[in-house]
Amino acid sequence: MLSLWIFLSAILMRVSWKRCDYTRSVCPVRYLFLVALKSYSLDLKLRLNENHKVMKNIRFLIEYDGTNYHGWQEQNLAISQKNIITIQGILQGKLKTITGQDAKVIGSSRTDAGVHAFGQVASFLTDSYLEAEVLQRALNSLLPEDIRILNAEEVNETFHPRYDAVSKSYFYLISNMSISSAFLYRYAWRVRHRLDLDSMKEAGSLLYGRHDFSAFRGAGCGAKTTERYISFFNIERLERIDFMTAGLRGDFIKIRIEANAFLRYMVRNIVGTLVDIGRGKMAAHAISDAFELKDRRKTGPTAPATGLFLEAIKY
Repeated sequence: MLSLWIFLSAILMRVSWKRCDYTRSVCPVRYLFLVALKSYSLDLKLRLNENHKVMKNIRFLIEYDGTNYHGWQEQNLAISQKNIITIQGILQGKLKTITGQDAKVIGSSRTDAGVHAFGQVASFLTDSYLEAEVLQRALNSLLPEDIRILNAEEVNETFHPRYDAVSKSYFYLISNMSISSAFLYRYAWRVRHRLDLDSMKEAGSLLYGRHDFSAFRGAGCGAKTTERYISFFNIERLERIDFMTAGLRGDFIKIRIEANAFLRYMVRNIVGTLVDIGRGKMAAHAISDAFELKDRRKTGPTAPATGLFLEAIKY
């Protein structure tokens, strides 16, 4: 119908062209022809885009306070009916609001309930015409304030946040005091007993390299292999933590660990074991013993999620 209108407009314009030029007035037929032509071009472009949609892979760098969430991974239907909120679930819901499409957001690390992140990486496939920067602004306007999209970019369609990761790093914060700052209860594990840092360092040095971490794996872990390679480990005592331009003074211990991948609860179980070693409940060689015995009962407790932060993902 639109094509017919353009054809008739072209004939009428040819007939009235000389008269419009002679009177030097705006030719209404010529104007209608141009409007119709622009409408046709737009309609054609939309049709072509509809028939030749290109999938884009959008990668996000995400920061979040995990206190109010049941971890990263969206739960199955039976559990989600209990109003359990996850980071992945919120992101997918907001993306549907923005694009009108269901999207599967894949994260690099499935952080546990209560675990925080400075450098979570995630991606999703979409044929939306919206650019990555527009999606970032739109998401940040809809997401809760404790979840932020720090960066968004279009990447190769084959990119996978989890499978393409070379290494992941976490750090854990311990407040080694009987009285801790009121501002740290969400971000540090308060351990009242004075910890022996030298024993903890000695035990931590045994983590380096490739080992079977079966003894540090949490229940319900679905990993196909329990071997992991620890490329970096550091433990240090801090007298001050900068927070909101104020320096919080006290006795803090920061544990940082980097590996090619982690098992479920692996970092928290390592931290719990190191704390027991620091308290004198276990010997430093308990780490190497655990590698040999592969028995979770021979290692320490699972440290609270509160003090754990996903720091960065390397690709």
